[in-house]
This record gives sequence, structure tokens and C-alpha cells, in this order.
Amino acid sequence: MIPEKVRSVLDTYQLTALEFEPGSTPTAQMAADRIGVAVGQIAKSILLKGKDDRYFLVVCAGDRKIASGKMKRLTGVKCSMATGDDTLRVTGYSPGGVTPFGVEGVEIFLDESLLAWDTVYPAAGTDATGVPVTFELLQKITGAETVDVTA
Repeated sequence: MIPEKVRSVLDTYQLTALEFEPGSTPTAQMAADRIGVAVGQIAKSILLKGKDDRYFLVVCAGDRKIASGKMKRLTGVKCSMATGDDTLRVTGYSPGGVTPFGVEGVEIFLDESLLAWDTVYPAAGTDATGVPVTFELLQKITGAETVDVTA
């Protein structure tokens, strides 16, 4: 079931989530297979924790990996992936269903790797959803900065 704070964002921007059987889209590859798109079109959301205890949410193409050196240059601190418990506590979403929609108090970055696609598919707060959206609208909704942090 899509969380209410995500449903509110989707309604505000007239977006419709694709919903599937529970647990069917927790990885970029599984989401791409289920939706029927290229892995790069999956907008995976990864929470990182800086050595200074700040959190950053990076949304990037599903076929890319975050480059630690680029993140350090961007944030000024070494970052590592947040734990599952921290991810749930900070974003309100469990790993596999993290979305940039409705996340507060965390700096959000959209990686330029997403610009390669007309439509990208972030999750909708569950591990069984995808939301077709343009990069431009995703940026408008999240207020995120466009960055280059993937390899």
C-alpha cells in the first residue's frame, strides 16, 4: 500500500503509480523487468550517511553506482550507505521502496545519469511500485540539485 505522504505528492502532480505484487520491485533490475523498461530508467534512491552524521538521498539511474570520491567532493565528507534501520528512520521508507517523494530534512541529489531517459521510474514508498515521471518533474517535486556522483 502506497504511504499517504507519497499518495499526496502523486495526487498533487497528477501522477499514477504502477502497483505490483508485494516484494516484486525491490532492486533496479527486478523493477525494470516488472515494469518492462531498461534498468537505467529505474530511479533508485539511496540514502548515504556522511562521517559528520548528515544524510543525503541520491537518486540515480538503476544501472549506475555512486562514486564515493564524487560524493566526498560534493558534500565535503566521506559518505557510506546508511543502514536499513537508518534508512527507514530517516526517510520513512524501507530499503527497496525508498522514494524521494515526501522525504523531509534530507538533502536530495538527482544524478545526471537520469537525464538519458525521457521517463524514469522512482519507487512510490514500497517494494512493489514505480512512478513514471520526467526528470524535470522529478526535480520540481523534490527541489533536488542535479549532480554528477555516479560512475
